Amino acid sequence: MSDANVRIPEEAKDRLAAIAAAEGLSLRAYLARLAETMLTPAERAERAEKAQAALRAWNGYAPTAAEQHALDDELDRRLAQVQRP
Repeated sequence: MSDANVRIPEEAKDRLAAIAAAEGLSLRAYLARLAETMLTPAERAERAEKAQAALRAWNGYAPTAAEQHALDDELDRRLAQVQRP
């Protein structure tokens, strides 16, 4: 296992350390777990394509690019509503 130095703001480090501690992990173990569980953009795109193919095969769901964009906009709008203080 190799070590790496990562420069991040002190506040970010403290927040990550607190999250790790709450889960009973060291910061190093938490970051390693995070890296193992997060998807790269390519992996997310591959999963999305597989999901779309499964939906097409299951019920014929095949939105156009414009429909997908409208759905993304609606999701963004709804997420913004619940994130407001």
